[in-house]
Amino acid sequence: MTERIADILDELGGGHARPMAAAFLVNTVAPYLRADASDATRKSMLAAASDLVYLTGWMAMYEKAHGLGQRYYLQALRLAGEAEDHVTYCRTLRGMALQAADLRHAKRAQELADSAAEAGPKAGPRLRAFLTGQQAQGAALVGDKRRAFSHLAETADALSQADNRRDFVGGYDQAAYHFHVSSVLYALGDVRGSVTAMQESNRARPPMEKQGRAHANGLLAQRQLEVGQMEASCATWDDFLDDYAHLSSARADEHFGVLRRRLRPYLKSSRVREVYDRAADVARHKAA
Repeated sequence: MTERIADILDELGGGHARPMAAAFLVNTVAPYLRADASDATRKSMLAAASDLVYLTGWMAMYEKAHGLGQRYYLQALRLAGEAEDHVTYCRTLRGMALQAADLRHAKRAQELADSAAEAGPKAGPRLRAFLTGQQAQGAALVGDKRRAFSHLAETADALSQADNRRDFVGGYDQAAYHFHVSSVLYALGDVRGSVTAMQESNRARPPMEKQGRAHANGLLAQRQLEVGQMEASCATWDDFLDDYAHLSSARADEHFGVLRRRLRPYLKSSRVREVYDRAADVARHKAA
């Protein structure tokens, strides 16, 4: 069920997937966890539950419900601890680091990312990349350029050793790696480098990941505007609208608001007006 919800999240957004996850946790998972079972079966159930709770917390964080996301993350840590599931434990700490970064708590983001990496010393290469990529972002947020690039090198090395399996929860791939490169460069003031890295991320992203692509394109379009690439930004906003039309996502809604605010001063440009008018059409369609 966790895998199915993760697929729905990718394709339709957290606005559809999170209520399903929450209902399944309350109506199905919680009663299972109260059932009699052997110690091995109980730990397996706790581990499976912690995975779903982590995913639900991640969705809440992504949808800007940060207090709720924190509560889910704390429950995921508790369940993973009871299950002795070190993978989900460190994955959840990493999710908390991402949330701290999103909230601009730079020092806390770095501390949580380092704690996550320390909690998973025997992690396989893909999980190791997942953790060190977040460490790179944490270091960049506090201005530690040397450490940020060192962690990026570790991330690239670990990812090169990973198999081609696509993990439905806590996975890490080339798209995620280049997204982290983009985040690091942007935090360190290299906006043009950040734009190039985000374009690499988009090229590597699987087609079904509409929500992730919409977020990446929202950031990319803003950064292209920052460096004066108006035509490129309009093309990226068009790509964003392709996905946004089919998503239910507070994060995507936030990017949509930015689109309207940032393009409004440039409506004398026919290309800008074309994108702006298309955005209005998409909004009307979604409202209906």
